[in-house]
Parts: sequence; structure tokens; C-alpha cells
Amino acid sequence: MWLVVGFALVHAVLWTLILVKLKAAQDVHMDVAEAYAWGQRFLLGYGKHPPLSGWIAGVWFRIFPVTNWSSYALAMATTGFALVVCWRIALRVVDRRRAFFVVVMLALYPIFNFKGFKFNADLAQLVPLPLLVLAYLNAFEKRSVKSGLWLGFAGALALMTKYWVVTVIGAIGLTALLHPQRLQFLRSPAPWVAIATVAVAMVPHLVWLEEVDFLPFTYAGDVYALSSRALNVQLVIGYIGHNLALLAAPVLLGLLALSLSAPPWRRSAGLSRIWSSRPNPGVNRAQAFNIWVIQLIVAVGPPLGALAFMVYIKTDWGIPLFFLVPLAVVAIPRLRIPRKALLAITAIWFVATIVTLFAAPSIAVQEVASSHNGGSTYAARSELARELTATWQNKFHSRWAVVAARTDISEPMTFYSPDHPAAITPGEAWSSGLTSLDEAKRLGFIGICDTTDPIFLKPCEAWMAEHAKDAEPLVVNTQRFFHGHPGPSTAWKVYLVPPAK
Repeated sequence: MWLVVGFALVHAVLWTLILVKLKAAQDVHMDVAEAYAWGQRFLLGYGKHPPLSGWIAGVWFRIFPVTNWSSYALAMATTGFALVVCWRIALRVVDRRRAFFVVVMLALYPIFNFKGFKFNADLAQLVPLPLLVLAYLNAFEKRSVKSGLWLGFAGALALMTKYWVVTVIGAIGLTALLHPQRLQFLRSPAPWVAIATVAVAMVPHLVWLEEVDFLPFTYAGDVYALSSRALNVQLVIGYIGHNLALLAAPVLLGLLALSLSAPPWRRSAGLSRIWSSRPNPGVNRAQAFNIWVIQLIVAVGPPLGALAFMVYIKTDWGIPLFFLVPLAVVAIPRLRIPRKALLAITAIWFVATIVTLFAAPSIAVQEVASSHNGGSTYAARSELARELTATWQNKFHSRWAVVAARTDISEPMTFYSPDHPAAITPGEAWSSGLTSLDEAKRLGFIGICDTTDPIFLKPCEAWMAEHAKDAEPLVVNTQRFFHGHPGPSTAWKVYLVPPAK
């Protein structure tokens, strides 16, 4: 156990260092800033999503400073936690040798390293979803009231992260019904106690949903509904291709490790070098069935559902859905996993990590140099936040309390300004609940419109004309340079609305 915890800790620390170097020319992603903003207050929901990602960020940034490096450390702490829980899952299915092989395969999965750089509601699902699967395997085996309680609490915790977890909850329910031992499980108290526990635990959040008129579903309907079948098909194909490409890394590197560890007389024998003539006794067939079916349903269900219901399916929605793939592969009974394979795959992980660590600074410079004046990724929002904070404090001698702007602008202001103003988004129905228009007018606010985005500029200006009539208008220019390479030069229309007298 401690070996796995140590490996997960080293992985998290090394990849935090890599991300700090790799993203040195960038501000944190707006999703990270949004999670931080939500964590300023512990609410039962934040307009778009349930509250768990905001709660986690709120606790984290009360312990660690509000900086870029700590945001990457949060992301890697999340993946490191998932590695340890996936180890516990694997021990329910395979022996310790195979379980450790699974953990290192996951560490090579891009979701658990460079792709997992931004902590948001998608990545946060890697906290409760592995716990949910572990609780299900435990309940399926023990079939007791206590195991049902744990399964119910895990299900509620998952639902408090993002409603997308119903894909995994549904897959677990279908797997239980399809399992050859389903009658033993369904006749036990475990599944029924779990259902009752979820229902009771979700009551506070359901009350909040009713109070805000089900805003998260309004948000989903506004953002993810599609009217074009061609675009729908294109998005589904992109989702499938993107996630298959990400999964190729751990699977192919795992196969390479197995090939390198095969005895010399087997190395020229094709697939037979990693294939045994008889099943390995170190695989629990009943639990392996659970893993195979859950992962199959989760892999196939979302793209089919997106096609059937014309849903905008984002590639990042696959972030929490494929952590069982390495275990599903390693649990194949005839797959040979000798002791040397553990050394081989750990060496592959170590070399890949260290090479990336040393290459990260030059990669960052090359990305900026090839980005044609930076693009929006390199816009100097952190510089804007600090400049506007100084402007507000010098003018009004008080804390900057509220910022009004599009989400990708306002949330970085919250993150980077020393005053951490609450954000309000002009024209959006799904308010986070952290502030209101009335409070903004009472405390005063800074409105910001991005002049480089003509699609959103006019609506922003119209909102400011209506709600910031007495504002002092300013134009603030920002630009960042990284190792001599310029980022985009941005002119921001700024509206200073004084506090009410």
C-alpha cells in the first residue's frame, strides 16, 4: 500500500513541476479560476454544476496560496488520489503484481499527467467515481447493509460533482443486472440500502435545485442542445477519436513493457510472448466481469446517447470515464504479467516523466513562438487583474468586490486580483449565486469588455450601457512577453462603477 502511495506522491510532485514549467507563459485555465471562485463560498450548487469541485477548490486554496503552481498541484493531487483508489479497485480483481502494473499504466495515461492540468468538474470526478466503483465491488462481494451504505454515500458524492456521473451510475446498475450472480446481489440488502442512502443524501441538493428553478438543467439545455445532425455526428466522431488516442498511450506502452519482459525465447513469437496457454489464477473472474461490463457500457453509452438525443458531446467529458481500461486489459486471465514487467513499465514511466520535465521549458517557448502572437491562451489576464485592482484601490480606497464580464474574463480576475472580486456574467441566466446585480450596484463594480472579440463585444457594451450608466470608462492595454516572444496585445474596455453612496 505504502509503495503505491509513495509512487502516486512522486508522480504528483514531478508532474506539478512539469506543468509549472510547461504552462509558464499562460494564466490558469478559466475552469480552474471558476472552481476557485466557487470555493469562496460553500454553497449547495453553483448554477452550472453541483458543488463538490467548488468545495474541493475552496478547501485547497484555504491551505495553499492562490497561485499557478498550487492550481497544478491541486490537479495532480486529484489524479494522485485516483491512482491510490484505483489500486484498491484492482486488488478486488487481480493480484498485487497486476494491480501495480495497472497503477503505472494509469500514470502513463495522459489524463493523469499533462491532459489533467486543469482542475474542474470533469477532473474532479476522478475523486468520487473510483470511490463509487470500489464501493460497488465491495457491496457486490459483501452484500451487507454497511456495504450498501458506503455505496449509497459514494453515489451521492459522485452526483454532487457533476450530473454526468449518471453514465457510470447507470453502467453499474446495468452491470449488476447482467452479472451471472445478480440474484444473490439483488436479494441482499446492499443495493436497496444504497438506493435509499442516495435518495436521502441528495435531499439538500434537490431542495437547492428547486429553489434556483433547476438552473443547471437550463444551462445544459442552453449550451449543449444541437440542431444540426451533421455537427452532432462530427462531435461524436471527434469524442471517440480523441479518447481512443489518449488511451493508446497506456495500452501500447503497457504492451511494450510486457514484450520487453518476455523470456528471450518468446521475444520473436509475436503476441504469444505476452499470452499464456492457461488462465492466470490471480484474476477474480466475478469481479473482472463487473469491470469489463462497466467500462464497456461507459465507453459505448455516451456517444450513442449523444447521437440519439442530439447532444453536444465534448471531448473532455471522457476525462473521468476510462480509468478502468488498464484494469480491464490486465484482468484478461491469459495475459502474462511477469515480475520483470513491473520494472519495465516503471522504467518507461520514469524515463518519459524525466524527459518531459527537462523538455518542458523549451516546449513552452516553442508553443509561444509558434502561436502567431499568442492567441487568447496567452492573453495577459493576470496583468489586467493586478492593474485593475490598483486602479480601484487608488480611486475608491476600498476592496474591489465585484467584476462584471464574460466568464473567461471575470473568473481570472477573481483568481489573480488580491481582492478576489466575486464575478457576475452579463446576460447569463445561470448565476453562480456568489453575488447579484443588486449587490454589484451597491458595492460598485468593474465591468470589462474584450475589444478583440466582435461577437461578444456588442452585447457586452449593451449590458454596460444599461447597468453601468454612471461608470467612468477606461481603455486598458495589456501584453505579456515570454522569453522575448510577445503574447497578444489586448485592448480592454473597462467601466468603473463607484459604490452606492
